[in-house]
Formats: sequence, structure tokens, C-alpha cells
Amino acid sequence: MINRQAIYHKPLSNYAFALDESTLIIRLRTARNDVDCVYLFFGDTAYQGNPVKCSFIEMKVVRQDKYFDYYEATIKNAYRRTVYYFNIEDKDESLIYYSDVFSDKVSDMRNDLYKFPYIRREDIVDTPEWLKDAVIYNIFPDSFISFDKSNKKEISHHGLQIKSNHGGNLREIISNLDYIQDLGCNTIYLNPIFTGGEYHKYDVINYKEIDPLLGTNETFKELVEKSHARNMKVIIDGVFNHSGWNFFAFLDVLKNQENSKYKDWYYELNFPVKRPTEKEKQPTYACFAYEKRMPKLNTSNPEVIDYFMDVCRYWIKEYNIDGWRLDVADEVNLDFWRKFKETAVSINPEIVLIGEVWQDATYFLDGSMFNSTMNYDFLKHAKAFFTGSIDAYDFDARVTNMLIRYRENLNYGQLNLLDSHDVPRFLSVINGNKDIYKLSIIFLLTNVGAPSIFYGDEQSFTGVLESEYRRPMNYLNDIYMFNFFKEIITLRNQYISLRRGSFTTLRASKNEGLYIYKRKFKDESIIIVLNNSNQSITMDDYLLRNRILSKSGLDYKQLSSYGYVIFKESR
Repeated sequence: MINRQAIYHKPLSNYAFALDESTLIIRLRTARNDVDCVYLFFGDTAYQGNPVKCSFIEMKVVRQDKYFDYYEATIKNAYRRTVYYFNIEDKDESLIYYSDVFSDKVSDMRNDLYKFPYIRREDIVDTPEWLKDAVIYNIFPDSFISFDKSNKKEISHHGLQIKSNHGGNLREIISNLDYIQDLGCNTIYLNPIFTGGEYHKYDVINYKEIDPLLGTNETFKELVEKSHARNMKVIIDGVFNHSGWNFFAFLDVLKNQENSKYKDWYYELNFPVKRPTEKEKQPTYACFAYEKRMPKLNTSNPEVIDYFMDVCRYWIKEYNIDGWRLDVADEVNLDFWRKFKETAVSINPEIVLIGEVWQDATYFLDGSMFNSTMNYDFLKHAKAFFTGSIDAYDFDARVTNMLIRYRENLNYGQLNLLDSHDVPRFLSVINGNKDIYKLSIIFLLTNVGAPSIFYGDEQSFTGVLESEYRRPMNYLNDIYMFNFFKEIITLRNQYISLRRGSFTTLRASKNEGLYIYKRKFKDESIIIVLNNSNQSITMDDYLLRNRILSKSGLDYKQLSSYGYVIFKESR
């Protein structure tokens, strides 16, 4: 008997979506290894006659996890309006499945069937093409300065105190564009650069001014122009969930209290509003994570929306930025983000909007808000696998979940990361083992999505505490690791299959760390073998017949512990 409880399909979701105006992707989930075959029947909703005349194609298993098979079919030259249903078979029975109902025959009524109402070009969800080819270099500006030049500063700016911790600045970034480009990165993502009180600049004081400890607006324009001259993109951090407590609107609230014309700019105020003393842990107003210096904005207020849409336009129009990374995106109301995207794409249709969402971001990726999110699940699953907490079989199940949960178009622009300004360095997480570190970097740079490298990763930076993982830059800390990063990034940039190709698991061993997968684009295929294990393994002959692009630990047929091989598959 077919396991009916495991079967799942949802129209107009990641289970049924348009890749373009003539291509539909339809998916169906079944229990793992439970059915023999699945057929997709589909027809023109507007067919002149009854019942609708249908064609059919056999669906293929494109993903497996521990519990389910994921079947997929691509309908090319699709009807604008499509009705469809599934025929699910095993050796004992044949089921018809439509509208979440199992039947032994198909309804003659087309409105009973699953339906893709209309392929509208405006509703096709996708990621700007350039992000799919991006290798991102994430810079924490205050820290991006040579360790021997590190210099803590505090100055008065328009009567307000602003701080730096290490003294990194935009001029230092401009001076090291050669370094970043030599590494192979083609996109720079900057953590906050607007004027803020603390060194991290997430407590913004002025949204239209570069923090004077980082540079000037003209310095930033120079950075963008010189990056663009190298065909490099620039993404900046947008902090709109909260302001700093020295932002003009909050200062007015502190001064005028309930009579302030800006009192409705903040989400929740309890009067009298005052800054907590050092002994008072929690403020009497809503803020970011109980951080008293960051009062939470009321982003549903029309005045607040208008103000920040002007900020959005300003940096795109006047400075030609290529994207925004949007801080605390899942705590801001959705209509704000919809308006933000509408504003941004009206100036630059290729603008990238990356939401900071630490969990499944399906809610935000319907096409009306973001075209990418920070994929912290990538970090979570990589941490589990490369620390040995899970085997390759379990890891592959988690990779499958990441690839199946969004519409296919969006996977290629998800910002994959192992490090950021908010988490301990991955090399510290794996106890400084550089052989395992190399495996994790290979997976980062050969997986589906846009890889993000946090400054210093390429120099084997470590750190568990904030003061450690945000340390000053050292361009000569580990030249060997720099060259390794450069080698794998070069492969990614050279082979389109590593950027745009499909992902197929070839082997994911139970109770072992051997993980083999293939990236394929048209006739080009790259096979990656990762031996995340303290035991050597014997390579299959069919793999060794292919051209080796990169390797470590391969001796004839034996692949040593924590070794790897990257092949270009022979035709």
C-alpha cells in the first residue's frame, strides 16, 4: 500500500512555480522508496471541451532525505493556464491525486483539479543574474585595518560621541581592492557604514552620512566607482528595524516626551521616556534585543516609511550601490519591505535585497520583498557535519531540505555563509583543524547559492568571543590558506556548473563522512568528493577516469582522511 500520509503537494508554492513565462516546475513528495513511479498529467485550463485533454510526463526523483522522496517535472512550453493531477503507482495499486484528494479516477470537472491559474511575468520569482555569479567578501569596516595600525578612537561629532574600536575605514578598503580581487571575490558586502555611536554602527544616528571615523560620503562614492571599474558589486547594510538613541527623532522624544511630533515613529514608548542608567538592564521602550541604545522604529507609520524610502533612493541613486543587506528583517512589518523593494527596483531593477533571516525564509521570498536571505541554516548544518555530530547521510538530508524549501530560481542567490560578524569563527568551531576547514570551504564554494567569505576567513582567522572574531585584519596570517581559497574560487568562477548547475547527490554514507555530489550545467559536470572522516577510503574507478581539477590526500585509489578531490567529468 502506498503511504498516503507522506504524499504532499501545495499549488503556488515551492511545489508549483514558474521558472519563466513558458516553464513550470511541479513537485510531489512521497515516502522514501515507497512508490514505483509518478506521472504528471497536465492540460490547458481554457481547453474548449470537457473533460480537459491532458498530456503526461514521468516525474523524476530529484532529491531524497531520510524520510521522503521529492519528485519533480518540468513542463516546457507550458500553457498560460494549467490544470494538473498526479498518477502515483506501485506494484500493488495506482492512485489519482488532485486537490489533496485520493481517487481511483479523474474528475471530469476541471475546477476539481490542481491549478496554476496564470503565468504572469510580474509574479515570477527570481534573483538578479549577477548575484548567482557572486563570490561575496563581507567586511566589518571598523576591523578592516592591519593589526599593526589598530587604533581605538572616540570623537565628538555635532555634539555627539562616536567610537571606533580598531580604526578600520573605507580608505583602507579602497587600498586593498587589489587584495580582494586577487582572492577572486567580485562583490563586497559592508556591515553598517552610516554614522553611529558605537564601533559596530548598528545604532544609526544619521542615515545619509558616512560615519566620519570610516570616511566621508565622497570616499564611499570613490569606493563604489573603483569597485565598479573592476566589475565588482557593492552591497551595504540597511538598519531600519531600529535607530540609535541619538537619532534626531528619538532625541526629540526624549526632549518633548508626549508632545514630540516623532512619538509615533517608535513602536512602543512608555512615558516618561528616559535613557536607562547603567544599572537598569531594560529600557521602558521597545528596542532591538533589549539593547537600550537601539529603540525600535514603528515601520508601519507612513512618515517613517516615507523617510526610509528616501534613504533607500538616496544611496541607490546618488551612490549607485548594487544591493542592500537588511538587518533584523524578520522583525519589520512586511508592507515596509514591499514598499522598500518597490522603491529600490524602480531605480535599479537589478538591485539585490538580502534579508537577515536566521530560519526558513519562505515567508519573505514570495517575490514581493527580498530576492535573497542570509542562509544561516547552511552554517548550522555545516557545523553539525564538519564537527562530526552527524554523518554524511544526515547531512545530505539537511542539504536536501535547503534545496527543496524554496523555488529553484531563488536557491542560486541565497547568501551561504560559515562566518559573519555575529558568530564565532568556523575554524574555532572545528577546533582549528585546517584539513576539515578546507573541506567546509570547498562545500561553501561549490554548493548552490552565493558564497560569502567574512574578512580574514582566507587568512585562517579564529575567534569565539566578539572581540576575537572581529579582530583587525592580517593580510599575511596564512598565505597557504589564502592561496587555497583563491584556487577554489578560481574553479567556481571558471566553471559555470559550480554557479548555475543542478545539484545531485552521488553518495552520502551512513555512519561515515564520505560525501560525493555533482554540479551539472548543460554538458558540463563537476564532481566533488569530500572525505570528512578520520579513515581513508578507496575511490571508485569511474571517478578516477575523470580529470582532476584539485585534490588533497589522493594516493592512487586511496583518499586519505579529510582528503578531497574535485573532478571535471569526462563526456
